[in-house]
Amino acid sequence: MGTTIITTEDLREFKMELLDDIKELLQNQSGHAIKKWLKSPEVRELLGISPGTLQNLRINGTLPYTKIGGVLYYDYQEIMQVLEKNRIHNKF
Repeated sequence: MGTTIITTEDLREFKMELLDDIKELLQNQSGHAIKKWLKSPEVRELLGISPGTLQNLRINGTLPYTKIGGVLYYDYQEIMQVLEKNRIHNKF
């Protein structure tokens, strides 16, 4: 059995491949990949909110959206950014 030398670059490449695999598994844990663009019913289900609340989030500029024809689309990553930006850390 021969000796194999593993370099720092080999480890870095392995790490990146492993991270990509983990990201893919996390996206597919619900049975399907997360879509980039979500329609209103999908956003309401994701956030657990009513149609009126979603409308208020659009009107007050909290949640960015794109309108094509009569259909509203929301960028999944932007929704996650809004959630992170509005996170409240309580210190007890």
